[in-house]
Amino acid sequence: MKTIRCIAIDDEPMALVVIEQFCRRKGGLEIATYSEPHVGLEAIRRGHPDLVFLDIRMNGMSGLEIASVLPAGCCLIFTTAYAQYALDGFDLDAVDFLHKPFSYERFDRAVNRALRRMEVRRHSGGASITLKQEYNNVVVAVEDILYLEAMENYTKVHRCSGHYILSRTNLKKTLGLLPAGRFVRVHKSYVVALPYVAGYSHTQLRMKGDAAVIPIGRAYVETFLARMEK
Repeated sequence: MKTIRCIAIDDEPMALVVIEQFCRRKGGLEIATYSEPHVGLEAIRRGHPDLVFLDIRMNGMSGLEIASVLPAGCCLIFTTAYAQYALDGFDLDAVDFLHKPFSYERFDRAVNRALRRMEVRRHSGGASITLKQEYNNVVVAVEDILYLEAMENYTKVHRCSGHYILSRTNLKKTLGLLPAGRFVRVHKSYVVALPYVAGYSHTQLRMKGDAAVIPIGRAYVETFLARMEK
């Protein structure tokens, strides 16, 4: 198994000790820790780690500032005592948000979620699209997209990881960013990733790992059935 290179930044030394101990207990994680945010950011820029553990409220620099300039492909887990920052964290495409003090079991779930995202990226060969969410650009691996849902002039991008992105791009334009062989429009409000279709009829379908029932419009059913037969 490939060793996952990790960096943890937190201005509380004991918090870094906990993360370092949990990484060693998990195994397969190579961890470097920094209590000075600016020094940690330079280490990220030089080393391009696979995974970053990042506090939010720190002296000298906010973790949100650091998160906004992370290198592409770097997975992010926020670790903070302030739950009110959770929404901001997910706007920055964080894999998970650990509320201090957190247990090893909760840490383990967060890291496993990050490992799954890395696996998706490896299988996709790095293919990704960039979407605008609020004032941030979010890079999403193509193979992490389960289906798209139109919401007026926005697009809700449902992901295999269980999270979603509310993009400021409409459904038609978002579909235009994606590889045609993998995605198909099944309704005026829905586009699905064909490899993740779990079951379907002439009027509706379900996606793997998702409880939603997606309608199939009459104008799209013939094309959808033909694509599924292939």
